[in-house]
Amino acid sequence: MGSRTYLTTAAHAGARTGVKPRARACARKASRVALAVVGAVGACGGERSDHGAGNALTLATTTTIEDSGLLSVLDSAFRASPPQVRLRVIVAGSGEVLALGRRRDVAVLLTHAPAAESAFVAAGFAAERRPLMYSEFVLVGPPSDPAGVRGERDAAAALRRISSARARFASRGDDSGTHQRELALWREAGIGVEPGRPPADWYAEIGQGMGETLRIASETEAYALTDRPTFLVLQSGLRLELLVEPDPPLWNRYAVLVVEGAANIEAARAFADWLASPAAQELIRSYGRARFGRSLFMPGVPETSPQHTGLQSEPEPESDPEPESEP
Repeated sequence: MGSRTYLTTAAHAGARTGVKPRARACARKASRVALAVVGAVGACGGERSDHGAGNALTLATTTTIEDSGLLSVLDSAFRASPPQVRLRVIVAGSGEVLALGRRRDVAVLLTHAPAAESAFVAAGFAAERRPLMYSEFVLVGPPSDPAGVRGERDAAAALRRISSARARFASRGDDSGTHQRELALWREAGIGVEPGRPPADWYAEIGQGMGETLRIASETEAYALTDRPTFLVLQSGLRLELLVEPDPPLWNRYAVLVVEGAANIEAARAFADWLASPAAQELIRSYGRARFGRSLFMPGVPETSPQHTGLQSEPEPESDPEPESEP
């Protein structure tokens, strides 16, 4: 597996109410490491200087792709394919990933913040935004469900109930695609939530990736907005339940962007082309089926049909006269 570097949002990490002391200490430590890594990449140019050495390519990607386990699958398959380029991976929220791209510290990006990606392209940092795949956002929370949102199909309505009940809510708070979508839902709910300015003590900005935010939500009996794949992969170790599956779905759209002017750009283009290949698209489509009986991600863009209400489940085998029910 290629090397990994993890970044967090230094301005927010664990600094808000509702996070236990141990979690805050871990967040502060991660914040210091993040600052050191960003300084090394941006100021010293260490990462950029050897992009071409050893046939390595630096990729910046979101925590949801890493925490769900999909990144390791794609990494291994790409390294085994011609021309066998080695990936050096930086994992962060979409906001920090795009910032690394603007500084040209990385050659290729995988993000899930469509509006910010379009602005990135418009500013000339990438030639195009190439849709890659999608999943869904869902709302999870403690089994006791103090706000009574279980079964609600309107995510904004569920957030209004959480606010009215003053039930704990754990926000990524890191300018990631998930965080941006959460803030949009609060606006839709008519509740003012601004980054760095929690509306009340029941709202905690974690400043961490999706996996760590879910773990802190579990520890503090808080609700959280999450992508479905990461929650399903980590669910067995969490005291959280999937409570709100919005209808129509809240699509979580991912894209790949090749950074104009970055080092090793030919390898970056080769990686982007490989992600669009039938082999990579099938890896994405099949990921999660063996374990969960359903695709956790789907390649391409969501269908717009009103009958399309979710990602594909594993089809029943036609040759089996009495197919087993899905788990």
